[in-house]
Amino acid sequence: MIRPWLPARDALAERLRQSAQVETQAPEVELPPYLESFLAHLRLLVGVPFQYLVPDARLLPDESIRFFYLDRSWSDRLVDGAIAVGKTGSRELAHYQAHASSVHGTLDRTERAVRPLQRRVVTDFGQAKMSRSQADANIATGFLLRSALVSGWPHIDVRAYREPVPGKADPALVVDKQLETLRLERLSPSVMIGLWEGVPAQVVFDEPSHGVQFGVRRGGGQGGDTPQIYLRKNDGWPVETGGSTETPVDVPMRPGGKGVVDVAALRRAIEQRRQALPEADRDATPPQRGGGSFALEVLLPPWRQRFEGTVDEAQEATQAGDQVAVRPWLVDGVLRARVARLEDL
Repeated sequence: MIRPWLPARDALAERLRQSAQVETQAPEVELPPYLESFLAHLRLLVGVPFQYLVPDARLLPDESIRFFYLDRSWSDRLVDGAIAVGKTGSRELAHYQAHASSVHGTLDRTERAVRPLQRRVVTDFGQAKMSRSQADANIATGFLLRSALVSGWPHIDVRAYREPVPGKADPALVVDKQLETLRLERLSPSVMIGLWEGVPAQVVFDEPSHGVQFGVRRGGGQGGDTPQIYLRKNDGWPVETGGSTETPVDVPMRPGGKGVVDVAALRRAIEQRRQALPEADRDATPPQRGGGSFALEVLLPPWRQRFEGTVDEAQEATQAGDQVAVRPWLVDGVLRARVARLEDL
């Protein structure tokens, strides 16, 4: 009988003493791309059953939004559970324990590549990783929204900022204040989830801009039923009069009760309201001499909802009046309109 050079007991003890088995920097230690991509998606809760996110429906009732922190320890344990499928013995367990911190560090950086892959900005995972920041991961926060808004406007734009941004701020000038979006996805026709890297001081929901559209508002958001529009200056910002941020004009309707706007009468009403303005505001407001000035007054901008602070000020904001602003400018020869409006979802 041939005796083994190293008994099994001693061999196992040696392997456990050298649990890493290979150096962390060795090429063979790197995760395969498909596994790294899967685990990075898992870190952002992609594929996690909804009942693990919201165990009780009362936590997310209809027409509600909930903001939260993502517990990194919980997501790391989620990754550990997925890798546990391959840990069949003491040797594999010791090997993973030795390299776990390196695996989590790798996923800290590669989770930023998940959203470009989901949006099909890039199709190669390696390319997606190289295009993102290689810094260590920051605190992750997010939101869950259950609302008819999700199904009615599936392409709604959601952005988060590390400090409050004024409604009239040019988006091109506040890019450095915007938090990186890690995930923005519909989980069902009425539920949306979003994740950011960092803690937002302000979250902005914008109705998608599909093109120029015209319309009126009922009572200016004050609970009335009278259709109104609001005078705007040549640059698109609303005319401020009498301490108010808006100057309303009642919209006349054609007889018959079918809700058809009397365009000619509305044009005369706009000009009459303009003539009643103080001289400085009147000179800054376009006279009704053609279709262009009329179109500026009846533009219906996309809606914007802002969340900021820790106090619910929805009622105070509604009582103070809505803030509507349209300001066009040229970017690469394309006319774009940015809108700011404070309104309840």
